[in-house]
Amino acid sequence: MLLSNLSDKELVSKYVKGDNYSFEILLSRHKNRVFAFIMSKIKNKDISDDIFQDTYVKVVNSLQKGKYNEEGKFLPWVMRIAHNLVIDHFRKQKKMQMIRSNNDFDIFDVIKDSKINADEKLIKDQIFNDLNLLIDKLPNDQKKVLKMRYYEELSFKKIAEHFDISINTALGRMRYALINLRALSKKHHVDLHN
Repeated sequence: MLLSNLSDKELVSKYVKGDNYSFEILLSRHKNRVFAFIMSKIKNKDISDDIFQDTYVKVVNSLQKGKYNEEGKFLPWVMRIAHNLVIDHFRKQKKMQMIRSNNDFDIFDVIKDSKINADEKLIKDQIFNDLNLLIDKLPNDQKKVLKMRYYEELSFKKIAEHFDISINTALGRMRYALINLRALSKKHHVDLHN
């Protein structure tokens, strides 16, 4: 039976069991609708591209962590993730506007969001150090894409241009970097959750 004839549920199941091609089919099956939804809210192609890529990185992470509930339908679940990322984008924009308009700006509005106690800071620092050690063990191309995305906050489009590769290749390297990080964290008994 052709993989493309399988239902979303069957493809998700195959992907979770290690068949990466199943995810490629899911991605191509739904990418137009997901992207169109994001674009309808954002109205900017580059930002929409980034949110689209982030949506699928989140989908991959959730599937690999077993956080997908098979009772729900795959596409509505992906749309919900995209919707949440769109909301996050607008929240970030609002916060940046608050910082830029100095007239009634209160620094404590920003600080309240990130207030953590000393114990939490120690735990976060330890996780950060462990994560950096694991990242150094990744293949070079994956390590570079991951660092550019998370530390330099570059878009997948900019990363692709930097390495002269397609956006899909950049996304693929990111996906494999996350898969490998998870495997390395298990192998070295590193808990990356707070």
